[in-house]
Amino acid sequence: MVLNEAAARLGVSLRKTEDELTRNMLAGTAAQLNCVGGGNGDLPTNISFEDISAVVQALASNDAYTITDLIEGEDRFGSAPIPDSYFALASTKMISDLNNLGEFVPKCQYPSPAKALRSEWGSCGNLRFLLSSQGSVSTAASFAGDDVYNIFCVGMEAYACIEQDGYSASFLYRPPIYSGPMELNCSCAYKFAEVPRITNDLWVINLRATLA
Repeated sequence: MVLNEAAARLGVSLRKTEDELTRNMLAGTAAQLNCVGGGNGDLPTNISFEDISAVVQALASNDAYTITDLIEGEDRFGSAPIPDSYFALASTKMISDLNNLGEFVPKCQYPSPAKALRSEWGSCGNLRFLLSSQGSVSTAASFAGDDVYNIFCVGMEAYACIEQDGYSASFLYRPPIYSGPMELNCSCAYKFAEVPRITNDLWVINLRATLA
């Protein structure tokens, strides 16, 4: 049971490491678009519906395919249909600003919430926001010296994670040998050789925003 728990914890660490590598790659290489429609007076500004419309228009004009299909409206109180959408990958620090957008539809108001992803927070226009505590933040990078939050807006197959020479992730375990007091402990670890990369520069845009 202890080994199973250790393997599960290492699995979480592995996936978070992959996420961090992909996040850093996108932050360093994706084309950038500053939010300008917010009212906080900074550059970039806080996020607005106009900024979301601008990045969706840019992706659509670049022939990026949407990732999710339409969720048709149903006769359910307070729900709204969700259009074909791109994904927006962002920090959980964006929650308050997203909730304050008048056009934002939280996941609980989807006609079929079961069709949403676990990390999904909601939808605005043609962007469905997936939030993580590992979201990208550029410290003190705005004109006023505030933190800038990088929102990676991606279309279908905009980036990929490539295993080097087919080297998939491996779980390593060395049992205790019991041949002496220095070899009583076992070892658990993982290793992988993977490179994240953008497959089409036109299909991913880093929408940069500050907080309201």
